[in-house]
Amino acid sequence: MCISSQGTNLESGKRAEREAKLKVIAVLNQKGGSGKTTVATHLARALQLEDRSVILVDSDPQGSARDWAAAKEEHPVLVVGMERANILTRDVKRFSDRDFVIIDGAPQAKELAVAGVKASDLVLIPVQPSPYDIWATEDLVDLVKARVEITEGALKAAFVVSRVIANTRVGKEIFSILEGYGLPVLKSSVTQRVVFAESARNGETALDVLPGGDAAREIRNLAAEVIGLLEG
Repeated sequence: MCISSQGTNLESGKRAEREAKLKVIAVLNQKGGSGKTTVATHLARALQLEDRSVILVDSDPQGSARDWAAAKEEHPVLVVGMERANILTRDVKRFSDRDFVIIDGAPQAKELAVAGVKASDLVLIPVQPSPYDIWATEDLVDLVKARVEITEGALKAAFVVSRVIANTRVGKEIFSILEGYGLPVLKSSVTQRVVFAESARNGETALDVLPGGDAAREIRNLAAEVIGLLEG
């Protein structure tokens, strides 16, 4: 009995150690068209290219991330679907053999958003520079800030400025506007570029088709900033 108990404790300790290594990142925005899936797929691929083991969880019933993976044979990024809030909350930690789980959240699905926030170590909120998109984040921001408070800061969260149109005033002003919402704003932004759409069509990313381009540089900067937030 004593030996069995010791074995159980040892296994529990190993499992806890693996789960401590795993970092879960939810990319959430309840408004469609924010560039959420572009950020999620590109971040997953960027982390993978940094020799990190990654799995991408598609919680959006539309299945955009799964369609992206299906467009390429032997896709390098493993994508799985989890469209129910209770499954997402319960099962995401079972990928403890990975370094990162990226959750591509569902728009207009509060239960899934709540589940994604609860399951995560970091919540990224992509926002494109539009007053309507900024206003639409208010409920999600309130949810995230409440969770940060409950966890005493264990949950980290930040805005990602997404789909920026270069050299526009609103594209420059959005950083200071978002800071007023009480969450950090990542320095790395994602510009609206044709390469993101064209690469997605073939199940690839800008990192694959134009590794030396500006889009790939933006994504690598984003990944580096995310790693810095989670690993210090």
